[in-house]
Amino acid sequence: MRSTRILAYGVFAMALPMFSAQVFAQAANVEVTVQNVAAVSFDYALTDDAGNVVDSSKGKAPLTYTHGNRQIVPGLEAALTGMKVGEEKKVTVKPENGYGPVNPQGFQEVAKDKLPPNALKVGTILTAQGPQGQAMPVRVHEIKENTVIMDFNHPLAGKTLNFEIKITDIKPALK
Repeated sequence: MRSTRILAYGVFAMALPMFSAQVFAQAANVEVTVQNVAAVSFDYALTDDAGNVVDSSKGKAPLTYTHGNRQIVPGLEAALTGMKVGEEKKVTVKPENGYGPVNPQGFQEVAKDKLPPNALKVGTILTAQGPQGQAMPVRVHEIKENTVIMDFNHPLAGKTLNFEIKITDIKPALK
């Protein structure tokens, strides 16, 4: 009899990660909130100060990240702490807690002939290779006679980020 209980517990324990936080919260009558090491999913709309939509999860799967692992901008992560499934919030993130201020050293001058001719327009976004081989967006900032000033700052650097958030799921870390 004892081995049956252990086996049943082992099967149940292996199935735990498949259930959402809501199921366990209801069963244990405990309120699950966003906290460190929890897998958090949320729907969002990101707008600039003029109200233009910059990015959104509308029509896509919610964004999922591990809270406390610096996978999203610090200001947004801090604002989500303590939220519950189904809760909605408007969050404003200043540049210093988002993608940072515009770094003047992020501008580099390159020879015009190093760029494709169709990219020689201010505002054109190209993809460059970062120091660890990752793809990173770069923007044509200014065109001079023989050179082009490229902006290697994140496209949202120096901008205030306005989020509308709805928490859709929280999976707490198993201890």
